[in-house]
Amino acid sequence: MLNLRSNTLNRSEILNLYTKGYTNPQEFKIGLEYERLPINSETLKAVDYWGKHGIAICLEQFARKNGWDYIVDENNIIGLAKGHDTITLEPGSQVEISTKPERTIFELKKKIDTINLSLEEILSEHGAILLNYGVSPLSTCKNIHLIPKRRYKIMANYLWGILSDVMMRETAGIQCCIDFKSEEDAMRKFKLANKLSPFMTAMFSNSPIRGGVDTGYKSFRALSWLNTDNDRCGFVGKISEEFSFDDYIDCVLKTPMIFIQRNGQPITLNGDITFEEYLKEGYGGIIPSLSDYELQANLCFPEVRLRNFIEIRNHDCVGGDLKYSILAIYKGIFYDNNAMSEAEELLKHLQYKDYSQLRYDIPRYGLKTEIKNSTVLDYAKAIIEISEKSLKNMQTGESLFIMPVKDYIAKGISPADEIIKKWNGSWNKNLKKMINYLTQ
Repeated sequence: MLNLRSNTLNRSEILNLYTKGYTNPQEFKIGLEYERLPINSETLKAVDYWGKHGIAICLEQFARKNGWDYIVDENNIIGLAKGHDTITLEPGSQVEISTKPERTIFELKKKIDTINLSLEEILSEHGAILLNYGVSPLSTCKNIHLIPKRRYKIMANYLWGILSDVMMRETAGIQCCIDFKSEEDAMRKFKLANKLSPFMTAMFSNSPIRGGVDTGYKSFRALSWLNTDNDRCGFVGKISEEFSFDDYIDCVLKTPMIFIQRNGQPITLNGDITFEEYLKEGYGGIIPSLSDYELQANLCFPEVRLRNFIEIRNHDCVGGDLKYSILAIYKGIFYDNNAMSEAEELLKHLQYKDYSQLRYDIPRYGLKTEIKNSTVLDYAKAIIEISEKSLKNMQTGESLFIMPVKDYIAKGISPADEIIKKWNGSWNKNLKKMINYLTQ
C-alpha cells in the first residue's frame, strides 16, 4: 500500500479553497453564467460542433474579431477567454457566457449585451441562432454529438442516470454566483439558497417542449437533473440547521471519483473509489493533490455548489431581462440581513422531506405544485415581495429587474405555462412559431 503520511494535501489546504472567498460586504458582487442552445434558424435542429457552419468556426471568428484567446483541448477550440470573461462550450455545443462578477446587475447586463451583439451577428452569418430556452426543442441527445473535450466523453460514459445524456447534450441553464463574508454567512446563505431553489425552478421554468412535442413537464431540464447521478446531484446534506465548510467537504470526499488528471491527460476511475479513499490510499501510485480535490468538487453537481463563492445552479435558460430577474431576487435577499431573515421565516415550517418532494414535483407541476396548505405560487409571490422591498431600500435602481418575473407571477404563470398555452392554442403545435416567439 502507498504510504501517504508525507502527502502534502491536508484538510487545511482544502478548507482554504473556501475561506479565501471571504469578502467585505461593501465589496459584494454578483455573477452570472448564461447557457444557450445554438440551433439552425431554418431546420431548428441543434448546431453541430464540426463543419463549415459549426459552432467551432463561429467561436474562431468571434475570437479573431474581438481579440479573445482560444481555450483548447488537444488543439480543438472548446472556448474563448478575455481577462476574467469566458465563452465556453457545454457537452452538446451549448454556448455559455461567464463574466467577471460585478457590483451591479446593470454592469453585468452591459457586458452581456456587448458580447451577445457580436456573437449573435456571427452565428447569424452561419444561419444559426442562440435560443433562450431550457432544452433542445427538436434535436434529441441521440442526434447531438459531444464536443471534442475529453472530460465530457469520460462523463458521458460514467454518468448512470437515464436522462444524463439529455442533461449533457440538450439542456441550457442559468447560474447565479453570490459572495459571503464569513463561514457563518456562507452557511446561512448556502442553506437558504437550497431552500429557495425549488421555488426558483418553478418561477423560471422554461422547457416544456422537447423533441417537437409537449413533454407534460414545465421544466424538462430540471427533470433531466433528477435522473443524472444521485451520488453527485440534488441537495448537499439535509439542509440542516447545523452545517459547515467541513460538512460540505465531507460530502465531496464521500462522492465516487470519475477521473483525475496528470500531465494534461485524464485517468479514468469510473467511480471505483471515493475521494476519501483516494486520500488514504492514493491510486495506482498516484498521490492526491489539491487540484485533484478541485476537480472532484467541480464534478459534483448539486442544486447549490460551494466554492469561494456560492453558485446557485437550478434555473432554466430564459430570455430578455427575465434572466436578470434571477440575479435581482438573489441580490435582494442575500445582500440584506432583514430580507434573509424574512425569507428564512417564510420557509421555516418546511422540512427536508418537503424540499425533496418539491424537487421531484416542480418539474411537472411548476407553480401549481401543492405544499402544506399552499401552492408554490403563494411562496413565489412572497419571495418576490421580500426581494423587491430590499432592492428598493438599496436605492441602486436594480428593483426594475424584478419586474419581468413579477409580471409573470402576477398572472400566476411561468414562461413554460405561457408556451404551453400558445402551443396548444394559436401556435397549433407549430415549432417554428414557438422559436419565433422565443427569439423576438
